[in-house]
Amino acid sequence: MLKEERQAFIMKQINLHNKVLSTDISAMLSISEDTVRRDLKEMAEEGKVLKVHGGAIGRSFHYPFNEGNTVYAQAAKKQIAEKTLRLLKNDMVILTGGGTSMIELAKAIPENLRATFFTISPLVALQLVEHPNLTVITIGGQLSRSSHIHIGASVINQLADIKVDLCLLGANGFSVQDGMTESDWEVVQVKRAMLRASKKMAVLSIAEKLNSSQRMKVCDVNQINYLITELEPDNHFLAAYQHLDLQLF
Repeated sequence: MLKEERQAFIMKQINLHNKVLSTDISAMLSISEDTVRRDLKEMAEEGKVLKVHGGAIGRSFHYPFNEGNTVYAQAAKKQIAEKTLRLLKNDMVILTGGGTSMIELAKAIPENLRATFFTISPLVALQLVEHPNLTVITIGGQLSRSSHIHIGASVINQLADIKVDLCLLGANGFSVQDGMTESDWEVVQVKRAMLRASKKMAVLSIAEKLNSSQRMKVCDVNQINYLITELEPDNHFLAAYQHLDLQLF
């Protein structure tokens, strides 16, 4: 495989999952980790990605408010945000994760919505607090350098003390077989705690992330109440999900 093809593949994985690990790319492409590290170093020097320990993350994920950074699949994420608004009602208590889809949702919330939002993401909190009728509560702890959410025991303990009407999460991997999956064990633990703290769970995902899996499991697909994508619910691409006990948006 040519260098340009390798780097295009790496960029695609970063766009989809926000982060890649050198070990995973090495296994996917059957190349050495040294080759992957050289590619990531070159891509970082060109300003395409940001290197982190063991891999790289996307610039638009790291700096979502910078006008010069293009959010991957932003049009699709805006569609997902608009659909998600159907679930939000006055006086609800809502819990959110992080990521660019969640930031698009926070931007789209109407000014007249009156609700309480808990979030583990400082970036989402900054967007939510712009809305005059929202009460915004951050759940704090160690800030993950790669996912920009709070992680760790203090976050899990705080989540154990609340019960919310609806939890909104993005997914790095989602499939019928493996459910919702992640690449970071600490993120898995926090998302499981969020699931336990919620009466209902919604997954926000661009269609490209469906039918893919990461290394570590958050929950089975039957623990999800709503799956929200940019596609219409009857789209053939969603056939595997149309007969499950979850509502498609």
